[in-house]
Amino acid sequence: MAQLLQTDAIGQKSSFRLHQLVCFRGIVPKSLVLLIGVLLLSESVAGTPTQFSPLVPTALPGNARGGRGGSSIAQQPATTSPEATKAAAERIFQEGMQLFQQGTGESLRGAIAKWEEALRLYRVVGDKKGEATALLGIGRAYNALEEKQKALEFFNQSLSLFRAVGNKMGEAGALNNIGVVYYDLGEKQKALEFYNQSLPLRREVGDKVGEAFTLSNIGRVYNDLGEKQKALEYYNESLPLTRAVGNKAVEAATLNNIGQVHSDLGEKQKALEYYNESLPLSRAVGDRAGEAITLSNIGLVYDALGEKQKALEFYNQSLPLSRAVGNRAGEARTLYNFALLERNRGNLNAALTQIESAINIIEDLRTKIASQQLRASYFATVQDYYQLYIDLLMQLHKTNPDKGYDAMALHISERSKARTLIELLAEARVNIGSGADSQLLEQERNLQQQLNAAEFSRVKLLEGSYTEKQLTLIKQRIENLISQLDQVQAQIRVKSPAYAAISQPGAFTLTLPQIQQQVLDDNTLLLQYSLGKERSYLWAVTKTGITSYELPKRADIEAAATEFYEQLQSESINSPEAGQKLSQMLLAPVANQLGNKRLLIVGEGDLQKIPFAALPVAANAQISASYTPLLVNNEIVSLPSASTLAVQRNQLNNRPKAAKTLAIFADPVFTTDDQRLTSRPQQSNTVASDATRSIEACNTSETERLPFSNQEAEKIAALIPANQQFQALGFQASRATANSPALAQYRIVHFATHACVNNEHPALSGLILSLFDEQGNSTDGFLRLSDIYNLNLPAELVVLSACQTGIGKDVRGDGLIGLTRGFMYAGAKRVVVSLWRVSDVATSQLMQKYYQQMLQKGLNPVQALRAAQLEMLQNEQWKAPYYWAAFIVQGEWND
Repeated sequence: MAQLLQTDAIGQKSSFRLHQLVCFRGIVPKSLVLLIGVLLLSESVAGTPTQFSPLVPTALPGNARGGRGGSSIAQQPATTSPEATKAAAERIFQEGMQLFQQGTGESLRGAIAKWEEALRLYRVVGDKKGEATALLGIGRAYNALEEKQKALEFFNQSLSLFRAVGNKMGEAGALNNIGVVYYDLGEKQKALEFYNQSLPLRREVGDKVGEAFTLSNIGRVYNDLGEKQKALEYYNESLPLTRAVGNKAVEAATLNNIGQVHSDLGEKQKALEYYNESLPLSRAVGDRAGEAITLSNIGLVYDALGEKQKALEFYNQSLPLSRAVGNRAGEARTLYNFALLERNRGNLNAALTQIESAINIIEDLRTKIASQQLRASYFATVQDYYQLYIDLLMQLHKTNPDKGYDAMALHISERSKARTLIELLAEARVNIGSGADSQLLEQERNLQQQLNAAEFSRVKLLEGSYTEKQLTLIKQRIENLISQLDQVQAQIRVKSPAYAAISQPGAFTLTLPQIQQQVLDDNTLLLQYSLGKERSYLWAVTKTGITSYELPKRADIEAAATEFYEQLQSESINSPEAGQKLSQMLLAPVANQLGNKRLLIVGEGDLQKIPFAALPVAANAQISASYTPLLVNNEIVSLPSASTLAVQRNQLNNRPKAAKTLAIFADPVFTTDDQRLTSRPQQSNTVASDATRSIEACNTSETERLPFSNQEAEKIAALIPANQQFQALGFQASRATANSPALAQYRIVHFATHACVNNEHPALSGLILSLFDEQGNSTDGFLRLSDIYNLNLPAELVVLSACQTGIGKDVRGDGLIGLTRGFMYAGAKRVVVSLWRVSDVATSQLMQKYYQQMLQKGLNPVQALRAAQLEMLQNEQWKAPYYWAAFIVQGEWND
C-alpha cells in the first residue's frame, strides 16, 4: 500500500496523521498507499497571514500562539464579548486537536465534539475563516473514522467557505482532502481532478510542504492507472521538497510510495531499500499508521520472494498497529494478505478465517457510504476480497464435497454482485424520499433541472462550432452539478428512516435455499458465473440441487467473449466461429443439464454483453458447419444477480395490472430539415436505407430519421384495439409525453428511437425523443436515466427498440449501470434491451414478429422473444445473429 497524504496546514513545525489506502489489482497481495491528508499542527505558529494554517485559526491580534494545547489563548483576557467568544472557540479548537492527535476512535469522536462546539462559536462571531477550519477538522476526523460520506460533506462545506473569504491556502488543503476521499472510494480520475486544482494553488502561495504532499498524491493516482514512470516523476519531484522543509513523516510516506512502484515493476530488492529507508522515519515521528503500512509492504515483498515465514512476521507486526490506530481498512487489507499467503501455503481453513474477518470489515465500511455512485466505486475496489473468499470456499469444496462449501461460495458470489441495484429496488419499494426534508427535495429538483439544462447545452454546443475552452467549461459544470446532486441525494437517503434497514450488510442477498425457493421453478436452471484472476467458477442450480465447475481464468474467458461479441456485430457472419471456443468454456461443463430448460444467466465482466442465445450448443461447438444456437433449445433470461429478481418479485407482488395494453413512442423528429417541420421549407430528408438506432456520445448532429420505426409502430398498433393503445409519433414522441403520469395506464411501453450511452456519466445516458416541436423550436428531447428513475411506470414490459440499451458503464461488483436499472426502479417488471448497434430495418421486422407472438399467440414476453428470434433465424435474409441476437430479456419471466 502506498501512502496517500492528507495535508492542509502550512508551516515547517508540524505533524500530520497519515491515512492508508490499498492498491487493488486482481487476486494479488495488497500493497499499501499512504495518502497525505489534513495536517494538524502539533505546534502553533504565529498568527500572521503568511503563516495561517487551515486547521489552526489565526491568533487574536497581539497574541502569540503557545504550545500544543494553546493554553496561552485561553488565558487572554477578553476585551469585548466577541473577542472572548473567539478566544473560547480557539481554545476549544486546540483541545479538539489534542484529542485528534491521540488517534483512537474515542478521541476522534471527542475531537469532533470539540470542533463542533468551536464551529458554533465561530459562527456566533462571524469568523468565516475559523468556521472553515473547524469544518475541515471535523471532516478529517470523520475520514479517520472511515466515515467517508460525512468527511466529504464537511470538506465541501469547508471548501466553499475558504473560497468565499479568498483563502487560497485553505482552499488548496480542502481540495487535496476531497481528492483523498475520492481516491479512497475508488474514484481515481476524480481524485486527480481535485489534486490538479490544489497543486497550482499550493505553488501560488509558496506552500512547499503542501506542494510536496499533493505531488505525492498525484503520483499515487498515476501508479494505480499503470503509468509507473509518470508516478515516479511526481514522487521524485515531491521528495526533495519534503526533505528541504525537514518533514520526515511526509518523506517516509513518499519513500514508501516509491518503493511500491518498484515492487509493482518486479524490482523487489529496490523496493525493500525504499521501504527500509521509510520505516525508521515513520517510527521516529511516531506515525504508527505509516509504520503499519510500510511493515505490511515489506511483508508483501518477502512473500513475493518466497520467504513466507518472514512475510508473516512483518504482517504480524503491522496488524496490531492498524488496530491500535483504528484503521479498519488497513486492518482488512492485512487480513487479506494473510489469507492469500495461507491459501498459497495450503492452509485453507486458516485463510478462510482471515478473509471472513476482512469481509466483515468491508461490509461495515460500505454501510457508511450513502452515495450510490461512491458506494459502487468503493465496492469495485474490494472485489478481490470476495474473489479470494469464493476461491477459498471452492478449493475447500474440492476436498470436502459434502460440507456445503459450494453453496456458501454461491452466496458470496451473490453478495459480490449488483448490490447497489438491489438496494435501489428496495428503496423504490419504501419510497426513500418520503418524509425527507422539503428543502433537500427542492434542492434535488433544482440541481436535476440545472444538470439537464447543462447537458442539453453541451449537446447543442457540439452541433456547431466551439472552442475547447467552451467545451471544457461546460463539462466542468456538469461534473460539479453531478457531484452536488449526488451529495444531496446521499443526505436524503441518510435521513430516511427506512434507509438503515436497506443498507445493512448482506441485506436482500440470497442463500442457496432462498434462491431455490424464491427464484427457481422445476423447469428453470440458474447458471451463475464468477470470473477470477487464476480460475473462474460456474454454479448450476436447480430447484433441488447444485453442481459447480471450475472454469478457465477471467482473461481467457473475456478474450473469447470479446472476439465472439465482435463477430456477432457483422452482418455477413452467419456462424460466428468464436462462439465455439466460448461455448466450450461456458456451456460444455454443464451441457448434460441444459435440456430444454429455461436458463437464467448471471454473468459478470464481458459476459454481460454476450447474448447466450447465440452461443452454439455445446454438442455442436466443434462443428462450425452446423451452427445450432442455444436459442433453438432454451428460453434465456439475463439477470444481474438472482437476488435482484427476488427483491423485484417482493416489490411487485400482488400489484394490479394496468388497464390498457400499449403505449408506443416512435419516429421522433431529430433534425431541422425533417419534412414534418411545416414551419420551415421542406427539404428531402437524408435518410440512410438502413440506419442504426444509436448515437455516439449523445451527439445529435449524427441523428438520422428512423423511418422503419414508424412502420414498426403502425404494424404493432394494428394488433391492438384503438381504445387500448396510445401512439406518440413524430413531434408527440417527446420527453414531455414520456414524463406524463398517463403512461402508468399501460401494461407495455415501447420506445423505437435512438439511444445514447454515456459511460463517463451513466445518469446522462438515455433515449433520444423529438428535438423540435411543431413550430420548429428546439426542445430537450433526451429522456435521461435520471428522468427514468423518477417515472411511475408500473409496466409489465418495457421494450427499448434502440441500440445498445442493455449496455452501460461496467463497474466491478455492480455490473452494467444503464437504462435497465432505471426502468426497473420505475416499476417495470421486465425490460427488453439490445447489446449492440442494431439495424433499423431488421429491428422493425423482429419487433413486429415479437408482438405477434405476444398479442396474437398469447406467449409471455420471454417465450415470445425466443419465438420471434427463431423466425428471424429461419429466414435467409435475417439468419445472421447480428440481426436477431442483440435483444435480450432482463427481469421476470413469469406472467
